[in-house]
Formats: sequence, structure tokens, C-alpha cells
Amino acid sequence: MTGPVIVDLKGPEVEAEEREILQHPLVAGVILFSRHYESPRQLADLCKAIRAVRSQPLLITVDHEGGRVQRFREGFTRVPPMRELGSCYDQNPEEALKTAEACGWLVAAELGSVNINLSFAPVLDLDRVNQTAIGDRAFHSDPRIVFELAKAFIQGMRQVGMCATGKHFPGHGGVTSDTHKVMPIDQRDYQDIETLDMQPFIQLIKADLLDGIMPAHILFPKIDEKPVGFSSIWLKTLLRHKIGFQGMVISDDLNMEGASFAGDYAERAKLALTAGCNLVLICNNRPGAIQILDRLSSDQYKLEKEKIQKFAGQFLLNCDYDGLLNSREWKEKNKLVMKLNKQEETL
Repeated sequence: MTGPVIVDLKGPEVEAEEREILQHPLVAGVILFSRHYESPRQLADLCKAIRAVRSQPLLITVDHEGGRVQRFREGFTRVPPMRELGSCYDQNPEEALKTAEACGWLVAAELGSVNINLSFAPVLDLDRVNQTAIGDRAFHSDPRIVFELAKAFIQGMRQVGMCATGKHFPGHGGVTSDTHKVMPIDQRDYQDIETLDMQPFIQLIKADLLDGIMPAHILFPKIDEKPVGFSSIWLKTLLRHKIGFQGMVISDDLNMEGASFAGDYAERAKLALTAGCNLVLICNNRPGAIQILDRLSSDQYKLEKEKIQKFAGQFLLNCDYDGLLNSREWKEKNKLVMKLNKQEETL
């Protein structure tokens, strides 16, 4: 058994206090940010140091979608914003799908080569006018095209052995506010949301292509009085039972203002886990993380080791970072993605 909490680190090395935190039975893993990165070699050493803290496996995760949400840049392929794939699809669907698959492959392969398990990707929100919170992180405004591009992206990830996490369920496309700063409110009926925003999630679940889902810190008052990530109606009744999702549910960051509805950090974690989350993220707030670890019961909140191992995936390429960059497949896929980047720069 292991716990459900994913924490972060202060910097590019594991500090003494952090070793103690990572040994806590409630800790499932670590999420990395740009501050943890200096070079591919240093990143590989950091991941090795994290794993050496304890014998129980730790997930090492990151938000590495491409575009403005790409934590590691120098030394990694510059993955374009997903909107660029959508624009490409409008002109040449076949080329866009090949490039989307290459993007997913490169994200998974480059992260896997330095011993990172997961990128929380892809974003499945619809690209709507004035939707600045998500903006160019979204593939397209058409849910069918989002499904097609996300499917290709995930297939690229899976070729390397990385699991895919769709976010932000049931869709962030109906609000303009940023959940890092406020809790957005979407006044639409369930039928409207299901018909549009939820379709990429539903279709990818039906195709058995989503291993994880990250719910949004958004309130839909016509469905429930609680925001999605704290709502058993959304996570159990709708996502699990109605739609049939069987994978992992990972909360969005409990440090975001959109999560303040639930109280202090321990209360946020408890409510999210009770509502149906399997894992909870607490980022950029060491006191909040310690509060969660101090006040949650390791007997009550735990996950089977097999579930974590399955979600961690298995890196299928027999090479390290340097070997990857010398491989024919990396060079071909990198060339394809660089072609889209150059097209973007000329616009």
C-alpha cells in the first residue's frame, strides 16, 4: 500500500527535510517544476536521488504539455502549443495527426529517458473565444477534432510506455476565470456540458485511451453545489458510473484558489479523496503539504501498490537521454515537430 499525496521539492536537489517527507507513508510521489531543472543529466540525477529515498516506489510527475506549460526547455524538444496542432489540422488533418503523435512520443520518450513516470497531459478542454485561462493549451474548439488529436498524442505516449491523463474534466471551456486565482462558476446545464465539453473525455474513455483524469476546480451549480474536484456527483455518479471511467483520478493543485472552497489544506485533501480522487496534488506550499501529511490517516487513505505501478507505466525504450537523442526514431519525430515550430514562427 501507498498513500495518495503528491508533493514537490524546493529546488534541484533533495534536501534533508524532503527526504523525511518522501518517506512518509501518505506520500505517493513528487511533481517537478522548472525550478528543479538545470540540465538533462542533473534531472536524471535528481530523479535517481528521489527514488533512492525509500524502497517503496515513488511516482515522479510533471506538467509537460508543450507550449507555455513545458517545464524543461533547454535540452528538450520544444513542443508547440496544442492549438498549433489544431490549426494544422484545419489545413492538413493527416499531417496534424502525425505531428500530434510525434509530440506525444517525444514528451514521453524524453521524460522517460531521465526516469520521469508521467506528464499530466493532454489537455482536453475546448478552445473557446476569450478562454484565456487555458488559451493555446487546448487543441481546438471542435470536440471531434480535440478527440482525434488527443488520440494521436496519447498513442505516441503509449508507444513509449507512458500513461495519459486527460484534463480538466468535465471541461474548462465554458469559463474565462483562472482557477489559480478564483473559483470559476459555469451556469450551464449538464446536457450542454455533456454534448460539447465532455465529448473528448467520453470518447477517449470509450476507446480505453485515458489512464488518468484531472478534474477542474470549477463550480457547476446546476449539477452540484461543490466544485468538480470535490464532488462525488461528478467523480463517482457521473465519471465512474455513468461514463464508466476505471482509471486514476488526480486532483488539480490543492494550493490553487479554486480549491479554497473546501477549507484548509487537510480538509481540501480529505474532501477530494472522499469525493473520488485517488491522488491529490499539493504544490508550492510546504506548510500546506505538511498539514495534509500530519492530519490525514495513513490507515484510511491508501492505494494498492499495483494501481500506482500501473499508472507509473514502463519506459519501453532501452536507452538513456544521450542514447535517445542519437536514435533514428527521435531524430525523425523531432524533425516533424520542428517543422511545425518553424511554420508557427513564420505566421
